[in-house]
Amino acid sequence: MQKPIKGSCTTVLVGKKASIDGSTMISRNDDGHEALDPQRFVVVNPEDQPRDYQAVISGVQIRLPDNPMRYTSIPNSLLTNGIWPAAGINSENITMSATETITTNPRIQGLDPFVPGGIGEEDIVTLVLPYIHSAQEGVERLGALLEEFGTYEPNGIAFSDKDSVWWLETIGGHHWAAVRIPDDAYVVAPNRMNIDHFDFDSADTLCSADLKTLIDDNHLNPDFEGYNLRHIFGSASIKDTVYNNPRTWYGQQYFNPEIKQDPMDQDLPFICHANRKISIEDVKFVLSAHFENTEYDPYGSAPEDVKTRFRPIGINRNHNVHILQVRNNVPAEIAGIQWLAYGANTFNTVVPFYTNINDTPESYKNATGTFDLNNMYWLSCTTALLGDTDYDFYVDMRNTFELEAMSAYHVIQNETDKTFADQKDAAAFLEAANNKLASESLKRQTALLGQMVISGSEHMKLRYNLND
Repeated sequence: MQKPIKGSCTTVLVGKKASIDGSTMISRNDDGHEALDPQRFVVVNPEDQPRDYQAVISGVQIRLPDNPMRYTSIPNSLLTNGIWPAAGINSENITMSATETITTNPRIQGLDPFVPGGIGEEDIVTLVLPYIHSAQEGVERLGALLEEFGTYEPNGIAFSDKDSVWWLETIGGHHWAAVRIPDDAYVVAPNRMNIDHFDFDSADTLCSADLKTLIDDNHLNPDFEGYNLRHIFGSASIKDTVYNNPRTWYGQQYFNPEIKQDPMDQDLPFICHANRKISIEDVKFVLSAHFENTEYDPYGSAPEDVKTRFRPIGINRNHNVHILQVRNNVPAEIAGIQWLAYGANTFNTVVPFYTNINDTPESYKNATGTFDLNNMYWLSCTTALLGDTDYDFYVDMRNTFELEAMSAYHVIQNETDKTFADQKDAAAFLEAANNKLASESLKRQTALLGQMVISGSEHMKLRYNLND
């Protein structure tokens, strides 16, 4: 088995009654341990889906069903460590994001150790998304795979359909638990075990058949009452207080500023209810956040040891951010939207791509390991890098760009929605709309970079104020 490659992400989940338009949303920053890892947005058609799958990292071999559906995917461009599809929406508007690396503890590892030859983040979307017809079915299929093949790492995985959002967390090598997120609730999940209070008798929970027995027979529960899976199977480490909990705290403060909490608190709630309905723009803000308007902002003026104390959500290791939206106010053929951006989230915008398609725009699917400003991945990374050199100087340009770009995307999306019913070839029509969105995004991102270069040139340190 190759050395596992650990992700480092942040997840936001939104139930349909918690969103501004009645849609379900699952979203995640797909982060890594390196700053750069080129990404591609592609469609996997049934004829391209493997029937005999073999993982690169673990070497596990799995025979897959013969009836895969079409699905979108965001694989790595460089396949040295496998496909790593990250997230997508299948042809029945079932969505999946995998994975959020989480935490474990030695008590469960001593009872159900990781399986070196099992499945992991590299594999999970490929093994599950093409075969599921509901979010709950996704939980059940992944649970069965975990029980049969095991896993070599702890992960959280999100699923949604038009009615529901589910969150599954792996436990040890073969166990798992999942919760249906209440329709009126949201979740901000960092890199730790997130599920807290778990009701084994609820219709809104699923888990390994022997999970409760495993807990009781092996004295794993530290609490006097109830079952808090974070306490039982997760961590409460010093690292959590600076790396994980502050991200949850900031997201919850954004959606519920009236509730005062400690950013280092080990028991921040899993299920939350916002003080307003949540929009796409809200989710993107949280997934781009670096503790703005607090002393912990790395771009702020606090002492160095304060402003670098906590790990921000928006970070140089963001590889892509995706928001998978299933809308309930439009025909099913245009309900699935994969909002997508590449690179560090401080200087990019998410673009609403329709997923009932057979192909994706060139500028979003053709990234390689070679630097190319005609590709959105490299263009976004370049803009973020320049913006990082003087955030205060460039941020207002970014704000104007984001407002105008998102407005333009909404115009294209609204026009596409309104005229869809008149179209005979749905896929071709939506692919044309996606190409228009991608062209608009590339044009505006290029213009932002140009504005930053032109304006920033006057502020270079290598200058001298006396002329000839």
